[in-house]
Amino acid sequence: MDTREKVLVTGANGQLGSELVAALSELHGADRVLATDIVAPLTTGKTPFRLLNVLDQPQLQALVASEKVTRIYHLAAILSAKGENSPQMAWQVNMQGLLNVLETAREQKLNKVYWPSSIATFGANTPAENTPQHTVTEPATVYGISKHAGELWCQYYHKQFGLDVRSLRYPGLIGYKALPGGGTTDYAVDIFHKAISGEVYECFLHQYTRLPMMYMEDAVRATIELMEANAESITIRTSYNIHGMSFTPGELAACIRQYAPGLQVRYQPDYRQKIADGWPQSIDDSAARGDWNWQPAYDLPKLVQTMWQGLLNQVKEPVQ
Repeated sequence: MDTREKVLVTGANGQLGSELVAALSELHGADRVLATDIVAPLTTGKTPFRLLNVLDQPQLQALVASEKVTRIYHLAAILSAKGENSPQMAWQVNMQGLLNVLETAREQKLNKVYWPSSIATFGANTPAENTPQHTVTEPATVYGISKHAGELWCQYYHKQFGLDVRSLRYPGLIGYKALPGGGTTDYAVDIFHKAISGEVYECFLHQYTRLPMMYMEDAVRATIELMEANAESITIRTSYNIHGMSFTPGELAACIRQYAPGLQVRYQPDYRQKIADGWPQSIDDSAARGDWNWQPAYDLPKLVQTMWQGLLNQVKEPVQ
């Protein structure tokens, strides 16, 4: 009898999903990870891929059963900025997709489920500095509302059915290996691409808007460390606060100018500014640090250096 884990990842084509799939394939073996999404990836690697719509519960249930899946990383979602343009669709994908995964995991007795929450679960009345693990949560976006409700559903399935569901409240995620997917913190990736190409960057947030951020490698590592931690050490069954660093668009631009002195930024806040104004500026993640020894490895200078070198390696003739 094969007792190894068989992992299914939804939303595998996304910014987080693409890097998490690679890390999980290294951990478990590529043949033990199944990547899924609603469209096929542009390139295929060693990890198997299947088309999957998480709103189609019979399809999800059949795939989990036929592939003998033991745990699910459910990443498929519509993010904050895109969600405000299509709120009904965002609610349906984010909420019903999660419920389909939780119910499938309950029925088929999966050993673990991972689902990402977000700082979007907080709101304008949440303490902005060192936002506590347990605090006021009054989200003002459909994305945030779905994350807040999703946290409670995860806790409910754990308490009522004993399902081992684990979650992190991600800050803005920054990486160079995949393009972002429509979040309010996407500026922190877009600005690097403009700096590399020598173009003026038009930033959709004010230069003094401070938000919590995290380099993608830290986010992937935190996800795996949480999932590999002993169940006895997990005390939060809604979602853990997690923090990497905090900075403003102006501070990020200043740091990038160490590598691209000519970078020009025009600040033209749009509807995403209102979303960002309701989010925290820094996060208290002491629960994660205490329960499963979370420690970020990247600060702002290291993030910028890594992003810059990574993107340079992707272009043939970088602008000097």
